[in-house]
Amino acid sequence: MFGLGLATKIYLAVEAVDMRKGFEGLYGLVRDQLGQDPLSGHLFLFANRGKTRLKALVWDGSGLWVCAKRLEKGRFRWPAAANARSVVMRPEELAMLVNGLDLAQARPRKNWLRRAPAA
Repeated sequence: MFGLGLATKIYLAVEAVDMRKGFEGLYGLVRDQLGQDPLSGHLFLFANRGKTRLKALVWDGSGLWVCAKRLEKGRFRWPAAANARSVVMRPEELAMLVNGLDLAQARPRKNWLRRAPAA
């Protein structure tokens, strides 16, 4: 199974994708349309036009994973981006998206940062 490390970025393709695409088709989309390296270890998400299905492509160091999810009811709340082919998101946003939550309604809290005492 693959895991998401701290350095793993999550890219969402903004435009709809033909869900018949497999390993090679998604690999080509990542390389040619998103301008990213499919073998980077980052996670790439794609959705169909109706936003009822999604596919993920990720390299785990020894091979590519393609995972899919189909919703029985409702739609994924896919973020929009102006003049961009992809959106970068955090792992917690991915969890919310996959579980059917609307990211636009979520309000992230400001992170608390401990400051080292001045020396």
